[in-house]
Amino acid sequence: MSELEQRLARLEKRHKQAYDQWTRLDAERALLEEQIKARQKELDGYLETIDTYEKARVLLQQSAEYAREQAKQQIETLVTNALQYVFGPLFSFQIELEEHGSKAVAEFYVVSEYEGVKVKTRPQDSRGGGVVDIVTLALRVALLETVQPKRSGSLLLDEPGKHVSGEYVLYLYEFLKSLSTMFKRQIIMITHNYHLAQSGDKAYEVAIHDGISAAAEIDNT
Repeated sequence: MSELEQRLARLEKRHKQAYDQWTRLDAERALLEEQIKARQKELDGYLETIDTYEKARVLLQQSAEYAREQAKQQIETLVTNALQYVFGPLFSFQIELEEHGSKAVAEFYVVSEYEGVKVKTRPQDSRGGGVVDIVTLALRVALLETVQPKRSGSLLLDEPGKHVSGEYVLYLYEFLKSLSTMFKRQIIMITHNYHLAQSGDKAYEVAIHDGISAAAEIDNT
């Protein structure tokens, strides 16, 4: 083998090594980008939940004493009904109001019963993320129905109950149906859950082909 051929062979080897390294690093970059997207989505969900809680606290804090008690009872009842509808009768929602100076401070708790023992925890510390999802969903509806002047329009939901385990999805679907009927609100929902998608009066599947989104109606009959 001539010297030129040897140099070419070395260059090809170095090129292959560099290409293999680039391929590995590019795959690691793509993986990191996906992880960042997933963490950002989780963070957005947490921020949205915190925002809902804060809006409910502000509503209770700024109300007069009688109106505050009425709002407290309405919110407790609606969220309790939601929890019991989905997870069963051993769950309830409780709001504790405390006076701090001239302001009332609201704290939220989920009360659950296990073998006769009642456990009171904050929603975010309750059993699994599903409880947080249901509490947050019910609080949003309670805010819509309690705030004056009352807001009209549809209820827009993005991935409701995304952390609710499969065994409770049917109950969530029935609860959403009851909300729509009770408050006479149309529900527009985005979901990846097959059973929730099948629950709508009208459902569309959105798919991307060659970078273009296309919607096709799903037959729910």
